[in-house]
Amino acid sequence: MSVLTAFIRGITRLNDFVGRWIALLIFAMFAFLMLEVGFRYLFNSPTVWTNELTQMLFGVYAVMSGGYIMAHRGHVNVDLLHSQLSPRKRAFMDIFTSLIFFIFTLALLWFGIDMASESISGWETSFSAWNPPVWPVKLAIPVGTGLLVLQGLAKLLEDIAIAFNLDYYRPNQSLSEGEQS
Repeated sequence: MSVLTAFIRGITRLNDFVGRWIALLIFAMFAFLMLEVGFRYLFNSPTVWTNELTQMLFGVYAVMSGGYIMAHRGHVNVDLLHSQLSPRKRAFMDIFTSLIFFIFTLALLWFGIDMASESISGWETSFSAWNPPVWPVKLAIPVGTGLLVLQGLAKLLEDIAIAFNLDYYRPNQSLSEGEQS
């Protein structure tokens, strides 16, 4: 297995692992919202923390899942032209449009790191009645964006290999086949 294939598969496996664990947050969010409904309507005693915690968990869920979604080609596309092209022409188009992707994600990474480091340095809290720390949620922004950038790099390398017919990369080979060789 080539270095290129190993890199692409490694990044995809990392994002797959993170995405599958982050997906479990949906159960925690559901449980907290049901708990709030129960306390509010059954006991007439709403909590001050469940809504805020659920919003914070959803923020982490949203920013940490980008790489997983990209790895599984789940992002929304306008593919009127894209779907009509051959795989090679599609790869060339994706190489060209990846410039926009990298401009956006690298800017998000740059400003996310700045925002997270400022939040961590001041041990930022929400200043609500519950007042939980906010810095872990803000730290998830550059971490999730970093995973998305890595997956974007893996996709760009894959597109370059497809566009230029590089035979050391086999995009149709499944992960289990690659592990056997």
